[in-house]
Amino acid sequence: MTPLRRGFLLALLYLSALVSGCATKIRSEVTSFHQWPDTMRGRSFSFVHQNDEAKSLERQSYESLLRTELLKLGLLEQVAGAPAQLAVRLDYRITGRDVRVIETVLVDPWYGTRWYGPGFYNPYWGWHGVGPPYYTPMWPSMPVAREQSRRYSIFQREIGIRISDHGSEKTWFEVTVKSEGEQGNLASVMPYLIQAAFKDFPGTTGVPRVIEMPFKK
Repeated sequence: MTPLRRGFLLALLYLSALVSGCATKIRSEVTSFHQWPDTMRGRSFSFVHQNDEAKSLERQSYESLLRTELLKLGLLEQVAGAPAQLAVRLDYRITGRDVRVIETVLVDPWYGTRWYGPGFYNPYWGWHGVGPPYYTPMWPSMPVAREQSRRYSIFQREIGIRISDHGSEKTWFEVTVKSEGEQGNLASVMPYLIQAAFKDFPGTTGVPRVIEMPFKK
């Protein structure tokens, strides 16, 4: 393998590593609205459900993640037999769509042909035998650009969280988190979406912000 071709392959590996690095982050757009007073610390909360939602093991798992974040805010979980002061509602959904992209890639023009191979080297005439007829150390086979298409799926993940007063139903805090990526397993990205919802809590009301977190597979 010539130094030029070796360098070309190393460059491709480097670019592949960069692309892989981008794919290992969960990027979320977070928008919150709030009238969060300083007197909230110490108030009790409970989750509110519709129909048979409380029986869903998936929902229970997500609410457990949410519970952890609420406790960090100084809120307290409802004690059995005592009414909760705050009502917490979690909504979530995931949808997908197929995407087709056309990419320009660099390929070896001789790969897959009868000319591709090590051949043998003559110090005066360069490579002979199996190899491009004009291939010499001073005139290596250069990669060419070609177009190729690929298909993949993109998923839109979204959660909404609302914290309101149990008695007056006044809303104190509501946040929407939207995220898009190739990871279609909602359970695997839910921890990142809920953490993003409470990043820099309560945040500037009505101002969208982008939050990125490393994704651990």
